[in-house]
Amino acid sequence: MGKISPVSAKYIIHAQIQIEGVVEKPDVIGSIFGQTEGLLGNDLELRELQRSGRIGRIEIEIDTKGGKTSGLITVPSSMDKTETVIVAAALETIQRIGPCNARVKVEKVEDIRISKRKLVIDRARELLHTLTFSVLPDSRDIKEEVSSAVKVMEAVEYGKERLPAGPAVEESEELIVVEGRADILNLLKNDIKNCIALNGTSVPQTVIDLSKQKTLTIFCDGDRGGDLIIKEMNMVAEVDFVCKAPDGKEVEELTKKEILKALRGKVSLEQYKHEGLNGGRREESNVRNERPMPAPVQREREERFDRRPPFARPPMQRAPFRPAPHLSKPEADSYRKMLDDLIGTRGAYILDESNNILGKVPTTELGSTLKSLSSGIHAIVLDGSITNEIVSTAAQANVKYVIGMENESTERNSKVRLITNSDLVAT
Repeated sequence: MGKISPVSAKYIIHAQIQIEGVVEKPDVIGSIFGQTEGLLGNDLELRELQRSGRIGRIEIEIDTKGGKTSGLITVPSSMDKTETVIVAAALETIQRIGPCNARVKVEKVEDIRISKRKLVIDRARELLHTLTFSVLPDSRDIKEEVSSAVKVMEAVEYGKERLPAGPAVEESEELIVVEGRADILNLLKNDIKNCIALNGTSVPQTVIDLSKQKTLTIFCDGDRGGDLIIKEMNMVAEVDFVCKAPDGKEVEELTKKEILKALRGKVSLEQYKHEGLNGGRREESNVRNERPMPAPVQREREERFDRRPPFARPPMQRAPFRPAPHLSKPEADSYRKMLDDLIGTRGAYILDESNNILGKVPTTELGSTLKSLSSGIHAIVLDGSITNEIVSTAAQANVKYVIGMENESTERNSKVRLITNSDLVAT
């Protein structure tokens, strides 16, 4: 007899058989071919269909218990669905097998292409996942990679020691000093170009000369080595501000948000020494710092501090104590998230009574924007300090809340409630 390959079969007929007696498999096979012979015509004769390979090998599984036999009949087919169901229905015409009465019931006609289709879909999904995430990079990833490479290429060599530096060292009034080239590359990737590296443990003469001309901030790793570099810089150069990476981290591995947060939290060198921010240890003042500074020099230094932008100037006067306004936890969480999103952008969000963002403007244009709107503003969230001018303008626009990083306002106005980052953390 001809056989049909399981690969080429399209349908499988599943039927149950119940026999009132004891029979063998050959008896069942003989009855199937014998009792369907001539029933469907020459085109659908089971023997001819099997010879041509349109019907596969008929499988029989029987079990005899208590003098009765039951089992399953499986017939693979490569014919179309109409011819297959006709053959399936013909099996139910079998009434006797050998000397025993029998009954055949077709349970189902299975389309095995469905299971194949499922395998195809699963495999296609797996291949697509591999193609998407392992082979073809996302267009945004390509842009970021190219942009990052271009920024890294902007690194230059500065001074006679050929120190790694950003391209804005010469024209910038403020300078960030880091430890090595890897730190410079990370700052450049995050659009900070006024930076220069010590490139070793000793302080180069180029950095010493620059410290006399520019406002110098030292940005070091959050470890003991960073403390030692700050101490050495203090001995030989004029350091204005100090900031450190989080404990246990290096500048080269910080994210953009961590870098901006650290730079915004910088403190003056004097405050750093007095408050013991270097691991809780108070550094002893060196001989140079213990020597009293002449009054003209002291006055010139204070004037230089006053000319710095608000975000770089250390607080010279503590604002009067204001009780933190009562905020619900969802409100506090919402304001805190907005404040985090604004870090480093120098922008401000304008909110309505439902705390929906009406718009975002630069902090330099906040006053004019409030004057033009004059009403309908519930709150303002800004990246920077709250000043007297902002409070006054907000009061005229009937603003209820002003949320900022710090409060430098000394104006008392019961209409406007001032909230700082520390208030939100404590809420």
